[in-house]
Amino acid sequence: MKQRVITAIIALIIFIPLIMIGGLPLTIAAMLLGIIAVDEILIMKKILLVSFEAILTNIGVLLLIIPNNWFDFLPGRFDRFVLFYVVIILLAVHTVTKKGRFTFDDAGVLTLAMLYVGMGFHYFVAARADGFTTLLYAMLIVWITDSGAYMIGRKLGKHKLAPKISPNKTWEGSIGGTIAATIIIGIYLIFFPVGYNWIIMIILTLILSIIGQFGDLIESSLKRFYGVKDSGKILPGHGGILDRFDSMILVMPMLYLLGII
Repeated sequence: MKQRVITAIIALIIFIPLIMIGGLPLTIAAMLLGIIAVDEILIMKKILLVSFEAILTNIGVLLLIIPNNWFDFLPGRFDRFVLFYVVIILLAVHTVTKKGRFTFDDAGVLTLAMLYVGMGFHYFVAARADGFTTLLYAMLIVWITDSGAYMIGRKLGKHKLAPKISPNKTWEGSIGGTIAATIIIGIYLIFFPVGYNWIIMIILTLILSIIGQFGDLIESSLKRFYGVKDSGKILPGHGGILDRFDSMILVMPMLYLLGII
């Protein structure tokens, strides 16, 4: 527990100034976090980080995280997604040159990993570009839902939410976390309006809270499939980057899809 608390304090001392400053420092931080997160998936798959497919995966995730305006220098028909498509094609070609040691299934997993991590951190940066209060809104949803689900689940939890994926999660904790997040964020929105009018944002907050919990369960499913307890060891007592950002990776793109940013 002591190690866990010390790690959390150090992480917050580094992370909070970055989200307050935003801009280039936060973008660089998101790029680094994205590389570490996707590398955690590569390690789960037992792919060497110096292999051709790993290098392509790192390039691909960076292409997705980098802000759109960084590609303004490219000729008209070229953009981030065209370059990302080139990465996918190279992975597909690699299934031929590797002669069965790197399969189409492997290429598919890495493509999904790049999209999953890359779009999550891209819209993390985009949310901050929209405004500090917007990013804080999304982060608070995740934090409050997670904390509320944990505390309420410990006190009242009886019915398992997804026993084969995450045995400790309960329906009572899940519902309680969403209710707690919706109430507290409702107060936050009175003082710091974000997106649409208050009533619509309350409904969207409830939806985002549920989506965040799916993000947690998706990462738990990923770890269970590969038979690992944590996605990594970079954060002593907390696991890996995916363990800490699993919900946010799913919530941040939803801000865009729901028209909040």
